[in-house]
Amino acid sequence: MTTRTAPQTYRVKSFGCQMNVYDGERMAELLAAQGIAPAAEGEEADLVVLNTCHIREKAAEKVYSDIGRLTKAGRAAGKQPLIAVAGCVAQAEGEEIMARAPAVSMVVGPQAYHRLPEMLARAVEGERATDTDMPAIAKFAALPERRRIAPAAFLTVQEGCDKFCTYCVVPYTRGAEISRPYADLVTEARKLVDAGAREITLLGQNVSAWSGANDRGHRIGLAGLIRDLAEVDGLARIRYTTSHPADMDDDLIAAHGEIDKLMPFLHLPVQAGSDRVLRAMNRSHTAESYLNLLDRFRAARPDIALSGDFIVGFPGESEAEFADTLALVDAVGYAQAFSFKYSPRPGTPAATMPGQIAPEVMDERLQRLQAALNRDQLAFNRNTLGRTCEVLVERKGKHPGQWLGKSPWLQSVWFADEPGHGAAIGDVVTADLVEAGPNSMRGALRQVRAA
Repeated sequence: MTTRTAPQTYRVKSFGCQMNVYDGERMAELLAAQGIAPAAEGEEADLVVLNTCHIREKAAEKVYSDIGRLTKAGRAAGKQPLIAVAGCVAQAEGEEIMARAPAVSMVVGPQAYHRLPEMLARAVEGERATDTDMPAIAKFAALPERRRIAPAAFLTVQEGCDKFCTYCVVPYTRGAEISRPYADLVTEARKLVDAGAREITLLGQNVSAWSGANDRGHRIGLAGLIRDLAEVDGLARIRYTTSHPADMDDDLIAAHGEIDKLMPFLHLPVQAGSDRVLRAMNRSHTAESYLNLLDRFRAARPDIALSGDFIVGFPGESEAEFADTLALVDAVGYAQAFSFKYSPRPGTPAATMPGQIAPEVMDERLQRLQAALNRDQLAFNRNTLGRTCEVLVERKGKHPGQWLGKSPWLQSVWFADEPGHGAAIGDVVTADLVEAGPNSMRGALRQVRAA
């Protein structure tokens, strides 16, 4: 074995979902706690962590491409970085990565990254290491204190999924559904606020399945947790994602009408509008039950903005069944949505189903679906024109005196600072929405409430 110099700089590159963003932030904090600094923009890092996502097709190929690029860039710079592959591709294909990519020193799964410092010490000594164990929630106790963070922060409350949708690898890469303890979440939320967070998004592969015993010993669900987090001083906003229709209970619906800090935004994946396709996907809802559920949320919070996920070209999907998806989109009027072509994931039941759809058919259907979703997003934005709302300032804009933030409906809002107001990152400002675009709104500043 050949020893190496301990890394002085790192870079974490995260792909995929918000859970990966959270995990990437926590891995960065782990490395910083070891005295390793983030690499400056434009400089090659001594240690690179590729925090991967396994949801989309060719995810593994992208990993190997990134490894090759890092190796080539390292040679050009006169140094070879230590490379760690983390996340769901690491969990699913760790042994193969180590066999195919000698440049990789560490492979660590999403439930074991708290052991990254130990693996790094072994890598510096020249030992390659793989850790894809899936201990139940143990990693959170080993993670360092939260450092100074952005105004909008993530808090993982639940991991894993028991739903076993036939297209999805999450139950195999993230494990069974498990909820973090109530006391740990309240403590971490307070620390996030102390570190600068004004808004917290509660995360989970199936966040609405969270449950636990509160500090009074009572069993509560996600709504009860949100109610208690709303009491945290300094926390201005609460969001949550991603949910499954099967776990949206009456208390959570009611919370949207009762808790001011819970933002009027709901991301609730549906995936398709055809009941036959939904059954083939092993989704537990129908198109009608999904629409009825959205109606209940709208009754509790009439101004709620709705978001969803869609898969086009699932095996066997006919043109008529795709038309059912378009009809559902028309019925809902989404403020935002995410849409993807079906991609077969190795080991999932859908990968071997008959009736795999030709790529050109999926391409054409996706274009039609996205055109409808883009139409509705612009329509939603235009319907908010003239409203006065609070905007959480998250960063500076491209031009002097320009700021960017989010509305309660998760719209990107930009505005110019006004003399005498002095907006800053972390402030909650009051603004009139005066111009609507397809992806953002322009606001006119009225008042600043300092962080």
